[in-house]
Amino acid sequence: MPKWFLPAAALCGVMFVASPVVIAGAPYESTMGLVQKIFYFHMPAAVMFLVSAVICGVASARFLFRGDPAQDRLGWAAAELTVLFGIIALVTGPLWARKAWGVWWQWDVRLTSSLMGWMVAVAYLLVRKYGGPGSEKLAAGLALFGMANVPFVYISVNYWRTIHPTTSVVPTLPTSMGGPLWFCFATFLLLLVLLLRLRVRLGEAHARLDALHLALDE
Repeated sequence: MPKWFLPAAALCGVMFVASPVVIAGAPYESTMGLVQKIFYFHMPAAVMFLVSAVICGVASARFLFRGDPAQDRLGWAAAELTVLFGIIALVTGPLWARKAWGVWWQWDVRLTSSLMGWMVAVAYLLVRKYGGPGSEKLAAGLALFGMANVPFVYISVNYWRTIHPTTSVVPTLPTSMGGPLWFCFATFLLLLVLLLRLRVRLGEAHARLDALHLALDE
């Protein structure tokens, strides 16, 4: 592992331990009260979900056009993180919605497109595991579809009627709320970088092990 990995992992751990304290110091939202604090985990997780899908799509496109196995490993790692952060976003969202809006789930555009993007990532992993020879290219095609869905998820609240606030809300938050939010965002972003690097490293080890097995068989 690179020299920066362990210090970054330690920093990430400290930030996650500190995040509940930081969130507790943020003021209550005037209408939703305490439950609004789920936002400080929900929003960063949702953004990492979309970022992972973009990384998976870009890496998969480069793999399809260049045939680079390193890009294939990066896409595979990003797909797993898309599923992970997607689960966090899709669980924390309904927990917040039930208290804030009185419903667990509503089939509005952002929720539906987010669920669809998560299901695409799950399909990517299932194809990689059970698809047999050539499945990596089929999965890469799915990743392109998942990446194309990301801008739609982001802008949907600006153009369709939805229970979600528009994208202009976050930049207008007061410092007392924006500070904790961006702290949590930085924490999740660092976690994404660390997990991605770790998973790619594991993929590289698997590739070397497979090469040794082939060499022994010959």
